[in-house]
Amino acid sequence: MQKPIYSLLLVLFFLTSCNGQTKTELQTDKQSETKTIPIGQPKLINTQGTQQNDNIHCGLQDKAGNLWFGTTASGVYRYDGKLFYNYTTKDGLNSNAVWSILEDKSGNIWFGTSDGICRYDGNKIIPFPINDNIRAILNNNNYYSDWAPKTTVWSMLQDKTGTIWFGTGDGVYCYNGISFTRFLNNDGVVNKDSLHLKMVDCMLEDKNGNIWFASGMPPGMEGICYYDGKTITSSKPNGDSWIRYILEDIKGNIWFGGRSKGNFYYDGKTFNNFTEKVGIGNSILSDKSGKIWFTGEESNNNYESMDGVWCYDGKTFTNFSTKDGMGKYFVHCMIEDRAGNIWIGTRNTSLYKYDGKTFTNFSE
Repeated sequence: MQKPIYSLLLVLFFLTSCNGQTKTELQTDKQSETKTIPIGQPKLINTQGTQQNDNIHCGLQDKAGNLWFGTTASGVYRYDGKLFYNYTTKDGLNSNAVWSILEDKSGNIWFGTSDGICRYDGNKIIPFPINDNIRAILNNNNYYSDWAPKTTVWSMLQDKTGTIWFGTGDGVYCYNGISFTRFLNNDGVVNKDSLHLKMVDCMLEDKNGNIWFASGMPPGMEGICYYDGKTITSSKPNGDSWIRYILEDIKGNIWFGGRSKGNFYYDGKTFNNFTEKVGIGNSILSDKSGKIWFTGEESNNNYESMDGVWCYDGKTFTNFSTKDGMGKYFVHCMIEDRAGNIWIGTRNTSLYKYDGKTFTNFSE
């Protein structure tokens, strides 16, 4: 497969050697500026001095067709098909570390950062704080670290009723369009296991309206938590208590990306370990055709990928890696756009698009 034709270094060399005959274009989007290169493929510009361990962590395509990517050090990027626009704390974000993105039914874009929630209404980004008087009183502050404080918003979802759920460092909160409530403080929730949901890496509402939670990093990992509208329960069906990703495929199977013991799925009756292949990571995507995409395993240095990504059609696996035009860094985010392109975000804040034939590098 062809590798991208243009690299940023070549473009910058060209700009310098031509003494400004072809200039770097500046585009202003209300509050923020985006730098683009007007030759060849537009590039996502790393403006915040990101490091190898920083990554493109989340993404989505909104109703208008824009692609949004949240990074762990350089804020949010919006791509309109031509240019990238970068939003940071200068534009209203609470933090340049963005862990989750959601578009609600009204078209607002929500950002979950290391320092709380923000909402973008198409004009500006504003903080959207949870009221302090409903936040939990935490006795175990050793659970948190400088990069993962209790205000971090790891995950978000909007359910079929319109309620927005936020998985934060000190529990799950619900927003009904008027006010926040703490989910486990609801008297109608039966919580026999005394679960805390202190850190929820990901959430999913399945086709039947059940809510799935994956409770994250140690200590206090609670595995998979399942809420049927009345009772919340916890299980660790493959012995893995740290689940990184949850998704529902077109057949209704619920897939889980386990941090240490591999991937597994729930077929509506039982949990099944996915043993068709070893050496695949825990980031998962189900595309419109029904194929399941897995990341390669993370290398020992925690930055690079062993094998890029794998695509599984139900019978065979296809591997895409550096030989196909991908970079060497570990994959954290995969999304599919309406045209069927697969967008892949990695460590070192790198971004790639796969159109079914060719990988294109969008990163500096």
